[in-house]
Amino acid sequence: MHMPAQPAIAPVRTHPLLPCSSGVSRRRFLTGVGVALGAAWVSRWPLRAASPNAALQHAGIGVGGMGWVDLQNFRQHPQVRIAALCDVDENHLKAAAAAFPEARLYRDWRELLATEGDRIDSVHVAVPDHMHYPICQTAIRAAKHVYCQKPMCHDVAEVRWLTQAASALGVVTQLGIQGASSTGERMAVQFLREGRLGKIQHIYLCSNRPGAIEDYRLPGPRPTRGEPVPPTLDWDLWLGNAPKRPYASGIYHPVKWRAWLDFGTGWSGDIGCHLFDAVWKGLGLRPPRSVVAKVQSSWKDSATRRADTWPQGNHITWVFPGNALTADKELVVDWFDGEFYPPEEIRALYSVRDYPPESAMVVGTEGAILITHASGPILLPEDKFEDLRRPRLEPRNHYHHFVDACLGTVRNDSHFAQTGPMTEAVLLGTVAIRVPDTKLLWEPETMRIPNAPDAERHLRRDYREGWTV
Repeated sequence: MHMPAQPAIAPVRTHPLLPCSSGVSRRRFLTGVGVALGAAWVSRWPLRAASPNAALQHAGIGVGGMGWVDLQNFRQHPQVRIAALCDVDENHLKAAAAAFPEARLYRDWRELLATEGDRIDSVHVAVPDHMHYPICQTAIRAAKHVYCQKPMCHDVAEVRWLTQAASALGVVTQLGIQGASSTGERMAVQFLREGRLGKIQHIYLCSNRPGAIEDYRLPGPRPTRGEPVPPTLDWDLWLGNAPKRPYASGIYHPVKWRAWLDFGTGWSGDIGCHLFDAVWKGLGLRPPRSVVAKVQSSWKDSATRRADTWPQGNHITWVFPGNALTADKELVVDWFDGEFYPPEEIRALYSVRDYPPESAMVVGTEGAILITHASGPILLPEDKFEDLRRPRLEPRNHYHHFVDACLGTVRNDSHFAQTGPMTEAVLLGTVAIRVPDTKLLWEPETMRIPNAPDAERHLRRDYREGWTV
């Protein structure tokens, strides 16, 4: 199996929106970005550029785990050809190469994008969160259509930069929130837009999947002494823009990385985009005015854990500006995970069966709607809405909708201009987690948290030397 040699990190030009080494302060930089990206808040369809080839030539960056799931879905579209594959783990790459023997193979995503040129039209990115931005930004600047797993990026500022780049260059983009294409979630969006519940008063999101949060039960801190790196893994490429640290088995690659501040975005960052999506679209939400988080006490009281890992329990509260669909001038959205659960009276609204561990409950003046993850909406009380006719929606494959948009035959959903502002709101929740019990006042135009400088510094990271895009 041919595998191109890993190149040295080539000198790169600094992106015009990224901080450079000229001594520009973080605050001046973020303020400038906020002004420059004001247009990113205008949700519009991305341009529908048809593929220059007879079929969409697609490359997979990250082909294990969710990346493997992505590949299987893309390959089922009759006009997709898997042209290239890339993974820092040779085992993942070999498995994918066996399924796609004609694909060209790479260990380094930078080499893939530099070498493939016009031979590929699109990429999907399914790697740890901390590397989403540099890969997606480089692909977009190379005029490639991009499908990226959620969350869009690791940091709030990265999301803003990526949203603006996608809009400016007109490529097709899509966030990997597969449930957004399900008939159930699309139906829920329609019900909300039609005002079936009257005026919306409050939203309760929760993700308390039994056992799933075990991947986050890491005490920290990072090991100071490492282990030999497996010969099948390029550890430096895996680390990418994150701080250099020794390899240790069982706590980073391939799954546990989500628990670490440097690599993942915690449980709310991982699942938040899934559960926010229907209410964001259905109610036409705009950036929040404030956010505050309560967290697991054992994490909050441990300086060691707070320096390295995410907590295993969070209650996040956003306050959004109201609109014509809401009961008041402000709308409160609460998120619960781990040891935190929605109030008992809210769970009692769905008293016939056990309350779903992963769901959105939207409460209005005329009723409520329970949206379970990737399944149909339940209007409550059920007897009140039993005669309501449900719309007939055509089945949709999330991946194929992206492909069809790349080919110029449809306008796709969940593109970055739409999901970028939502992802910013979700990641503002992770910023609030870092400074628990502090109400953060958010100024989206300037990307500032004027009342909490300690929180503002978590809007973006400093990349490891040599990894600036």
